[in-house]
Amino acid sequence: MATVESSPSRSWGLTADSTRGLVGKILMLSVVAAIAVALAIPLAARQDWVWLGLIVVITLVIFVVYLQPWHIPIKYLLPGTIFLIAFQVIPVVATFATSFTNFGDAHRGSKQDAVVAIQSSSVQQVPGSAQYVLTIATSGDPTTGDVVFLLFDPATKTIQQGTDDGLTPLEGATVTAAGKVTAAGDLTILNTGQAAARSPDIQAISVPTDKGAIKASGLSRAFEGQAVNTYDAACDCVTSTETGEVWKADEARGSFVSTTTGDALAQGWLVNVGLNNFTRTFTDPSLTGPVLGITLWNFGFAIATVLLTFFAGLLVAVTLNSPRLKALRFYRVLIVLPYAMPSFAMLLVWRDMFNSDFGLINSITGAHINWYGEVWTARFAILLIQFWLGYPYMFLVCLGALQSIPQDMTEAAAVDGARPYQAFRAVVFPLLLVAVAPLLIASFAFNFNNFNVVQFTTAGAPFPPDNPKAGGTDILVSYVYRLAFAEGGAQYGFAAAVSVLIFLIVATVSIIGFRRTAALEEINR
Repeated sequence: MATVESSPSRSWGLTADSTRGLVGKILMLSVVAAIAVALAIPLAARQDWVWLGLIVVITLVIFVVYLQPWHIPIKYLLPGTIFLIAFQVIPVVATFATSFTNFGDAHRGSKQDAVVAIQSSSVQQVPGSAQYVLTIATSGDPTTGDVVFLLFDPATKTIQQGTDDGLTPLEGATVTAAGKVTAAGDLTILNTGQAAARSPDIQAISVPTDKGAIKASGLSRAFEGQAVNTYDAACDCVTSTETGEVWKADEARGSFVSTTTGDALAQGWLVNVGLNNFTRTFTDPSLTGPVLGITLWNFGFAIATVLLTFFAGLLVAVTLNSPRLKALRFYRVLIVLPYAMPSFAMLLVWRDMFNSDFGLINSITGAHINWYGEVWTARFAILLIQFWLGYPYMFLVCLGALQSIPQDMTEAAAVDGARPYQAFRAVVFPLLLVAVAPLLIASFAFNFNNFNVVQFTTAGAPFPPDNPKAGGTDILVSYVYRLAFAEGGAQYGFAAAVSVLIFLIVATVSIIGFRRTAALEEINR
């Protein structure tokens, strides 16, 4: 007890009283404080008080735990707990929260943001409007940084900086006689080629002004125009000055909806839609069929992959578990080789092997099969690829389980007159199943969400002509990916709802499987 009292704590493997331990603790807490400050500044600027409060609380907890000499176990548990919350709990909670919203393209910000976007995007040049000499710049990398307009007004000889947030004066810029800016502080000036490559981003920018907005006209000129679609707060609607059409705000949809046609403007705002994303999966005719078909194929793919790889791995493990077989190490290394290769590289190799024009499969067999052109041939290709990648893992699992089973039990069965296959069926296989059943459940969960094998081989193809988002080889996770990041318009809220459904399916199957595993353990006791 005297030794414990003289050495109050051990943190990170060092005594708190030692100089080295004290320096290590100071450095660690300094890093924590620096990270907290770096996260707190932008959160405070955005007035995101909930996340700011969470950062403050976590930082205080870390300091309190590591500055006191007691409660040693919590010092080792705290880092893992923080990482668990950061990388597991928060993403899950965020996904659940997103699934109840219409979050997606054109539904990201507030209603005021939508109004500004609608008016800015409808800006048209009018006679007598201001003209500017335009120089394109970025606040970062020329290819990915935010585009900034540098505007020279020939009438007033002034230079302004324009972004989506508005105009601000630009001081200290270097300008040519023609009005082109050649240097502007920390901004990077784009040359003609770089600006041309960012043309879509340039055309998408509208710099709001008191009279309307400033839009680019090519790469060297800009104009101040007026919005065709204007917002009227009195009626909470958008009206077209050209056609007179009116779009009324629909708070339930987060969109401005036409009073005559029922169509919504492209720009909307973020709202809570309740269970609409979930009910849409089961009630929307355009989704019900594809989702049902994808779900059935998803189950079939996961179950078939697990069963095929398990029995193939078991067969090879039983064969190579015999001590009488020569060159066992060579065979085992050969079997494990596919599992040791980077999976993404092997998937790309297999993708080209099934190519209908120059693929190795058609070349060797002399067949002329368009593997990725038909649904079932593409599915067969994916199953074969995943079988090749997956059975070495099952071989390792089964071989380890077989070697852990005492030989006395099989010898006792042989003494009782059981044949080898009878001893395997009655003694070895039940004991093996107890050991590998949890891994089979984990393998099912992995293959149920095996995004890589689909994305790197078929990318979900083939697609029906009437639905480019639901392919014949898509599984739910690849379908969700396409919904969330497709070029035709991201639907993050709906994708999050489907993700929640996937979670519930996998969780249900896992719970049932683990209960069956517990029953197996009771039987074999």
